[in-house]
Amino acid sequence: MKNINDSLLSLGHWPFAGSFGFNTDILATNIINLSVVLGVVIFFGKGVLSNLLDNRKTRILNTIRNSEELRGGAIEQLEKARARLRKVEMEADQFRVNGYSEIEREKLNLINSTYKILEQLENYKNETIHFEQQRTINQVRQRIFQQALQGALGTLNSCLNNELHLRTISANIGMFGVMKEITD
Repeated sequence: MKNINDSLLSLGHWPFAGSFGFNTDILATNIINLSVVLGVVIFFGKGVLSNLLDNRKTRILNTIRNSEELRGGAIEQLEKARARLRKVEMEADQFRVNGYSEIEREKLNLINSTYKILEQLENYKNETIHFEQQRTINQVRQRIFQQALQGALGTLNSCLNNELHLRTISANIGMFGVMKEITD
């Protein structure tokens, strides 16, 4: 690079030969060269650059259009998802309410059935007590009757003769049979 700069500097010391020569002013030559290059690039590259820009513009517009379509689809899916979420939330609330009502209903049913069972047990207890009382009363009656009968038989045996004694025993046995039928 240093050699090229040295050769360019050395060209600046050459004398001008007629009307043809090299312009050794670097700043002036760069501006001219750049304008020539830009002119050529603009003249010949205008179509290519225009095509590239048009293609890029078309791709950008297609991307924007696709993005808008995707955005619309995403918004639609979001609305559907929100609707499903609301529906599921309402169903969950309904299940929760129904669950609480079902629990309360089951609790009341359990309490009612427990009261019914307790009432039945109370009735069974009362029936058992009544039955035992009746049985005890009947046993006491039978013992009293047997003792009274034995006392009467003892009194009759000491006071009566054999014939009267046999008639009294037959009558008492008949009465005892009738009383037994009544108590059974």
